[in-house]
Amino acid sequence: MKRSEINAIIRSADEFIRERGFYLQPFAHWSPEEWQRKGVEAAEIIQTQMGWDITDFGQGDFTKIGLFMFTVRNGDQENLKTGQGKLYAEKILIVNVDQVTPMHFHWNKMEDIINRGGGRLLIQLYNSTPEEDLDRVNPVQISLDGVMHTIPAGGMVELQPGESITIPPQIYHKFWGADGRLLVGEVSLVNDDNVDNRFRGPVGRFPQVEEDEPPVYLLVTDYPRYYGAWKELNKG
Repeated sequence: MKRSEINAIIRSADEFIRERGFYLQPFAHWSPEEWQRKGVEAAEIIQTQMGWDITDFGQGDFTKIGLFMFTVRNGDQENLKTGQGKLYAEKILIVNVDQVTPMHFHWNKMEDIINRGGGRLLIQLYNSTPEEDLDRVNPVQISLDGVMHTIPAGGMVELQPGESITIPPQIYHKFWGADGRLLVGEVSLVNDDNVDNRFRGPVGRFPQVEEDEPPVYLLVTDYPRYYGAWKELNKG
């Protein structure tokens, strides 16, 4: 993805999020120059990859296959191992009409996906097999706002504004928007996008960025280049 495209997506998303009455933390709007001046006091943001996250899943067409995310809060894997500290994560997502997030599951993360307003969120579901393939036979047992439902393999769930779904680990899901641009919430266990995503097919989780202009705000993948205390945080 070109940096100019990423910058445009960020500006549009920032405006849309505010219009929906949701406000991001101050660090969301730190400039690259401000990040260069930050020390170890900002280490939690870096270590848990909080912040701007935009991907075209390596497919080269963000409008058709892509997702905007901002990780609002997150713990780390050590928290899960010890059962102490921050065991949860929260993201805000924007899903456009017919913009697909490809079929995937998480090995460890259970998540609630919430339609915070806009259009409808359409989600396709499969169980996974022991070989991590799609289970095209057995129905999916899923909770929608605390009420259990049985969905045929490959069946669809439709979330209206205010509705949510709880997706356990190793349940394949694919989603996209209908009828209008969507603000979507995600509340989950600790999130680690480096190791906890199982996609169907060749999918790149983070984009390759072509630097045709300076970043307006940093993506989580930009931190090693700009964060002033990166070397101090990662020494040894």
